[in-house]
Amino acid sequence: MAIKRVSPQEAAELQSQSYTYVDVRSPVEFEAGRPKSSVNIPIFHRNGMQMTPNPEFLGVLKAAFPAGSKFVLGCQGGNRSMRAAEMLAADGYAEVIEQRAGFGGTQSEPGWANAGLPVENGPAPARDWEAMKKKL
Repeated sequence: MAIKRVSPQEAAELQSQSYTYVDVRSPVEFEAGRPKSSVNIPIFHRNGMQMTPNPEFLGVLKAAFPAGSKFVLGCQGGNRSMRAAEMLAADGYAEVIEQRAGFGGTQSEPGWANAGLPVENGPAPARDWEAMKKKL
């Protein structure tokens, strides 16, 4: 199944149409700046300079959201979110969209932050990785 990819502006519009924006970056990246109202379920954990797969990614997402939920997935530049989208599609999720260019952007397209879309930073106690893990 081909994953639909959208611009940051299209992702913001989907967020207003009952899609949940799942930021799959590390908790540190999420706290430093993220799309407004997004939740953090990292697909990888950052260990120093290394990224290691998060074995709880799929289980936490399933525990946090009911079947049939609709997601827009984003990361820093589009690689991690595409991997997460492929995982969810392979697991049977039908409403999975990947936001290309991520939060930070790429050489060819500005990301969420540079597109002038709503951003927040700092703690997000009900939407951060620690809160999401508790749903497992």
